[in-house]
Amino acid sequence: MNRIIAILFVFSVSLLNIQCSDDDPVTPLPPPSKPGGEVIGKAQIWTTNTAGTQLLDKLPVVDIYGEPLSSDPELIIDPTEKYQEIEGFGAALTGSSAYLINGLSSGKKSDLLKELFNPNTGIGISYLRMSVGASDFSLQDFTYNDMPAGETDATLDNFSLKEDEKNVIPVFKDILQVYPELRIMGSPWSAPAWMKTNKSLYGGSLKQEWYNTYAHYFVKYIEGYAAHGIKVDAITPQNEPLHQAQYPTMIMEAGEQVEFIKDHLGPLFRSEGIETKIIAYDHNFDKPQYPITVLSDEEAYPYVDGSAFHAYAGDVSAMSQVHNAFPEKGLYFTEISGGEWATDFGDNLKWNIKNIFIGTTRNWSKNALLWNLALDENSGPTNNGCQDCRGVVTIESSGEIIYNEEFYALAHFSKFVRPGASRIASNQISGGIFNVAFQNPDGTIALVILNETTSNRNINVQAGDKYLKINSTANSVSTLVW
Repeated sequence: MNRIIAILFVFSVSLLNIQCSDDDPVTPLPPPSKPGGEVIGKAQIWTTNTAGTQLLDKLPVVDIYGEPLSSDPELIIDPTEKYQEIEGFGAALTGSSAYLINGLSSGKKSDLLKELFNPNTGIGISYLRMSVGASDFSLQDFTYNDMPAGETDATLDNFSLKEDEKNVIPVFKDILQVYPELRIMGSPWSAPAWMKTNKSLYGGSLKQEWYNTYAHYFVKYIEGYAAHGIKVDAITPQNEPLHQAQYPTMIMEAGEQVEFIKDHLGPLFRSEGIETKIIAYDHNFDKPQYPITVLSDEEAYPYVDGSAFHAYAGDVSAMSQVHNAFPEKGLYFTEISGGEWATDFGDNLKWNIKNIFIGTTRNWSKNALLWNLALDENSGPTNNGCQDCRGVVTIESSGEIIYNEEFYALAHFSKFVRPGASRIASNQISGGIFNVAFQNPDGTIALVILNETTSNRNINVQAGDKYLKINSTANSVSTLVW
């Protein structure tokens, strides 16, 4: 037995000597391959969380691989499948907003406008809506052609932009110095009182005898702004045409809008060479039959570029309902406001990202606009309208500027999804994760992900021939660009 053990010992030593011989060195095993092979690029990522401890923070880059990761991708993006072209993201430069911005010191105003409109150093707002005349957020009631009671002005000789020249036009000019490609949509809250059935700016309807004059009123507005170097890209014939209140409003039923567009506004724009788009409806999600009625009229149809929606009633899927009926026409989201009825930063951030910015763009909207760009600490100045609305920013009487949750929700799109981008295909993931993807004109992809759960989530992403693993942190929104 001892002899056998000795032989085995000698044999084992011999094997060790063979393996460790200088003449036959050990070949080390190759290191384990990285998931997805070699890193071929980097994705930049910006995150805002619901606690407010991250506010559009730029985080460490995410590696991009050229081969599949160790597990199948959950989120698949197809850049070859393109949907609507994006025209921009922004808010409304109401009379109240313009008054507050114009009242800042030149230094503070310059800094604010750069923060809002510069796409490199700021959040790159690219689209603004405005009221044609007064709204419920103006310093007073007015239109561009007010007349003493009992008088009319069929030739619009008294048409004047003098009220807008005090604040709105100067602020637009300042903005255009920062971002010259700004798109503007104009929406009237009311026609001049003398054109209306009740002779008041509050409620009532446009009298048929003044339809043609009112069409010329729009032309004068567009040409008047052009004379100031400000291009109006689109108009709606009436803001919230099914609503009336004790501030400037006007009822315009779908049949009335059809007649106004096909017999007056559309032909006049064409004969005058006005290229400004005509956008129908401009009211809540709950009445998609209104824009469908307008677009179903064969004579009105050629003059209408699309339909606009607000989010105070109904469901965002109404936009897809109209798209499915008229896929060749554009869709626009033009108003929603935050306010003191909802004051939790995190809940508001998640709601806006999920329902407005992801919701509208996944339902074919070419833009997404919030309501007041700026209000003061008292939710004003207001003109008999909402008493507790919140602006994208708050400009306090001290001059201090507060950037609200709407600012950060907007920023995750406006800064990274530029005009001319196309929404591209991306599947939705279950379990409280929401996303939308775009390809910018420069070829970069922007992916916005909302994680509204209380848990972090690793998400494997495939975008064409590129593969990423994203750590989506709990209760946050992130925008990735590569």
